[in-house]
Amino acid sequence: MTSLPPKTPHSRFENIHTNIFQDASDASKAVAHEIADLIKQKAADGKMCVLGLATGSTPTSVYGELVRMHKEEGLSFQNVATFNLDEYYPVQPDALQSYVRFMNEYLFDHIDIKKENINIPDGTLEKSDVAEFCKEYEAKIQKFGGLDIQILGIGRTGHIGFNEPGSGLNSKTRLITLDHITIVDAASDFFGEENVPKKAITMGVGTILNAKRIILMAWGEGKAPIIKEAVEGPISDVVPATYLQEHPNVSVILDSASSAELTRVKTPWLVGSVDWNENLIKRAVIWLSLKLGKPILKLTNRDYSDTGMGDIVTEYDSAYNINIKIFNELKHTITGWPGGKPNSDDTHRPVSSAPAKKRVVLFSPHPDDDVISMGGTFIRLHDHGHDVHVAYQTSGNIAVFDDDVIRFADFLNEFHEMFGMNVESSREMYNKVRSDIANKKPGTVDSPEVQKIKGLIRRGEAKAGCRYVGIPEANMHFLDMPFYETGLVKKNPISEADVKIIVDLLEEVEPHQIYAAGDLSDPHGTHRVCLQAIFEAIDLLKHKKWMQKSNVWLYRGAWQEWNIEDVDMAVPISPEELLRKRRAIFKHQSQKDRPLFPGHDAREFWQRSEARNRNTAKRYDQLGLPEYEAVEAFKRYYF
Repeated sequence: MTSLPPKTPHSRFENIHTNIFQDASDASKAVAHEIADLIKQKAADGKMCVLGLATGSTPTSVYGELVRMHKEEGLSFQNVATFNLDEYYPVQPDALQSYVRFMNEYLFDHIDIKKENINIPDGTLEKSDVAEFCKEYEAKIQKFGGLDIQILGIGRTGHIGFNEPGSGLNSKTRLITLDHITIVDAASDFFGEENVPKKAITMGVGTILNAKRIILMAWGEGKAPIIKEAVEGPISDVVPATYLQEHPNVSVILDSASSAELTRVKTPWLVGSVDWNENLIKRAVIWLSLKLGKPILKLTNRDYSDTGMGDIVTEYDSAYNINIKIFNELKHTITGWPGGKPNSDDTHRPVSSAPAKKRVVLFSPHPDDDVISMGGTFIRLHDHGHDVHVAYQTSGNIAVFDDDVIRFADFLNEFHEMFGMNVESSREMYNKVRSDIANKKPGTVDSPEVQKIKGLIRRGEAKAGCRYVGIPEANMHFLDMPFYETGLVKKNPISEADVKIIVDLLEEVEPHQIYAAGDLSDPHGTHRVCLQAIFEAIDLLKHKKWMQKSNVWLYRGAWQEWNIEDVDMAVPISPEELLRKRRAIFKHQSQKDRPLFPGHDAREFWQRSEARNRNTAKRYDQLGLPEYEAVEAFKRYYF
């Protein structure tokens, strides 16, 4: 059994041993190596190693590292038996969403594990047979001597496995009904909420807690709130992951993003003494102002000392000196001139005044992220006369409803018939598309023709949005990065070809400004891959003279917003501009009313965007800065 370190002051709010890594890749390798070490140790002792395995995006890099160690370092799985946490019910094992298929694709097909030692809940059983199967599943785990290591992810409801809120501490493997939030989160994998199974077979909380060692992993900003509840909150069936606090040998493994809400990360001055630096002081002052409901310039020495921040006052002599410093830093982020104000003193402005007219490349991962995320700034840049180029990185074709395809194909068929243009071939195409969609099962890949039509629908909407802003067609770039074109929610890894497309565009335009999506909570991962491609392209080009003079600004979109302390440029949006932004978003009709992949937020994208922009403006107002209708926020990326 792994020996866990004792609690330290920095972790005194945490009820579970928690280890924070810089990124998910390093964290995944650490978990994989712990598993590998146990496998080797058990093999040397002539014993079986029994692993409890999870599915979903969280453990994929762990499995990838285990596969690498098998192929490159000779790690054998001959002495390994596995028991998977859960499976949708009902589901066929060859379905795209089946956990049988998932485990085969990510792990089992690439290692030397014995097939008879692989155990996954059976989603094909008759309902009357499920209860007996669950009893046998439990018995088989015990026959192997119990689970040596159980790895877990965590859902937004706090579920572990599919143990939803209300699950009992001693619950065993059973059939359960999925929480609505879990169904919504799974909708993208099933190409629509209506296709998600409403039930699942899952190991129980008690089954999980019987494991000798438990490792819970979480990556990304979206998991930060539930991780705080699981690690620091009281034990409750409302958040089943809190039951892990009762296990003697459990570790929570996080990347920096998923740890953001933990007390030691978000407000370390509440934990103990800290080494204050400029960024931490800024974060602390903003936190104090918002917590007390007082503008920054009204904070007092007593306010600082009562909240564990007296060291700052000591260093700066008085609250006034701290307040005015942070107030001015925030004030200097605000600009109505995102491309720089011509012929002005730009000493305290986020953007240089020269050149007066700039070349700008705005990267949009999907065909609507440009207007959803920074539509007001987009409009402002064009209105100020800058040469704005928009680069749509992917086709976005999987996010179009089948009915829209039929509607457009029908229009094309009628159009050709009306004007006598290739009527026969048009009718053949129309009939094929109708047949492809009629015979398609939920989650299956669209035919090439349907994929192309869906891509054209989104391309047409993007063009309409650009025309509304005033961007000429020559400045619209549809990159169709190869990694995306799988027809599935699951995409290919980034390739040299993807990066080269970005490099070629940047070399063609030689922009003074680059805008890119830093919205990494996109639940489908496309934003993350698109940003990685941009960063790799910038790294290849950073030696160029024009690149050395270029600034890179990261925006966030429908899924999250920058914290005020992270904002380097805040662009106020007037009521009229906010309305223009909304109209630009409305050009994306296939995403209107009810997008195919809405994520966990039931609001339309324009509603999320406006609420986010208004909330940012409200934050600035609460801190004592000018009051605006809305604000779009950007963080500068230094390369």
